[in-house]
Amino acid sequence: MERTADIDLVAWRAGATTPITRRQLSLRLFAGVLVACACLSALAASWLPLQVSVVTVFLFAGPHNWFELRYFLMRLPVRFGKSRGFFLTAFAGIGGLTLTYVALPVLYNFNLFPDHVWPTVLATWNTLLLLWLGSLIWLRGKNKRRNWFWAFPTALGLCSLNWLAPEFFSLGIVYLHPLVALWFFDRHLARNRPEWLTTYRRCLCLLPLLLLGMFWKLGRTPALPDDNGLFWRITQHAGAQLLPNVSSHVLVATHVFLEMLHYGVWLVALPLIAGSSRGRRQQQSAGGRPQEKEAVERPRRLFRLPLPPAAASFLSVPVARHPRGFPKLVATALGFGVFLVAVLWFGFAVDYATTRDVYFTIAIAHVLAEAPFLLKML
Repeated sequence: MERTADIDLVAWRAGATTPITRRQLSLRLFAGVLVACACLSALAASWLPLQVSVVTVFLFAGPHNWFELRYFLMRLPVRFGKSRGFFLTAFAGIGGLTLTYVALPVLYNFNLFPDHVWPTVLATWNTLLLLWLGSLIWLRGKNKRRNWFWAFPTALGLCSLNWLAPEFFSLGIVYLHPLVALWFFDRHLARNRPEWLTTYRRCLCLLPLLLLGMFWKLGRTPALPDDNGLFWRITQHAGAQLLPNVSSHVLVATHVFLEMLHYGVWLVALPLIAGSSRGRRQQQSAGGRPQEKEAVERPRRLFRLPLPPAAASFLSVPVARHPRGFPKLVATALGFGVFLVAVLWFGFAVDYATTRDVYFTIAIAHVLAEAPFLLKML
C-alpha cells in the first residue's frame, strides 16, 4: 500500500509539473525564434542592403499584400451596425487619399506645378491624412463610449510639424509604417496567446538595440553605389537625398530591416498564430458540432457549385460564410488578388525599377487600410 501511494504521488507530481514545463519551453522557443529572426534580418540588411532590398520586395511585396487583404476581409463585419460611421469614414478616406496620392506623380510628370509648390502639395496631403486618422480615433472612441476627443488636438499638433518639414514627415511615415505590423501582432497575442504577450514585449526591447547597433556600425561607412536607376531609387526611398550627412548604407539597411520584420509578421507570424488559435478552439470544442465543417459547407451551398478545398478555405471568412454574406465577392477579390501578385512578379522580372515605383505608389492603399482595422482591435 505504501509503495502504491508513492507511485500515485509521483504520478500526481509529474502531471502537475508537465503543463508548467511545456509552457516554459514554448515561451523559450517563442522568444528564441523572435530573437533569431530579428538578428538574422539585421545582419542580412546590414551586409547587402541593396541586394536584400531587391530580393525581399520581389518575393514578398505582393504575397504580403494578399495576406493583408484576406486579413481585412476576416475582420470585416457583415453588418456595420453602430460602427457604420467609422467604416464609412475609413473607406472614404482610403479611397480619396489613395487616388490623390497616386495622382501626385502623374501631376509631377506633367509639370503642372512649379518645384517650389510641391512641398505645399505634399504638406496638404499629409494634413488630410492626419485629420482622417484623428476622425477615425474619435469615432472609435465614440463606439467604445469613451471620450477620445484628444485625437483632434494631437492631429492638429502633428499637422503643424508637418508644415514645417513635409518631406521629413513623409519620410517618417516610410520608417514608421513597418512597425505597425508589430502592433498588429501584439494585439493578436493579447487575444489569442496572452501567455506569450509579456515575452513578446520583452523581445521588442531588442529592436532599438539592434537599430542603435546598425547606426553605430554603419554610420561612418561609405555611401552605397547609386550609379544605376534601381539603386538610386532605393537610396532615395530611404531618404538619402533628404539626409545627405547620413550614410546611405545605414539608411537603406535600416529600412530593409524594418521591411523584413513587416513581411515576416504578415506572412509568417500572424498566420501561425491564427492557425494555432484555431486548433486550440477546435480542441476545446471537441465533442460538439463540427463548426469548421459547417463553415466550409455553407459557402458551397451558397455557391450551389462544388468547390475545391482550397477555394472553400478562402471562403472561411465571416463575410463569405454568413447567410447574408457575399461569398462570390470574397472569392473574386481573393482570386483577383492572386492574379495581381502574379502580374507584380511578371512586372518585376521584366522591368524591376519601373514596377517598384508603381508598386510603392499604389501600395499606399494597404498602408491606409491598416489604420482602421488596427483601431478596431483597441
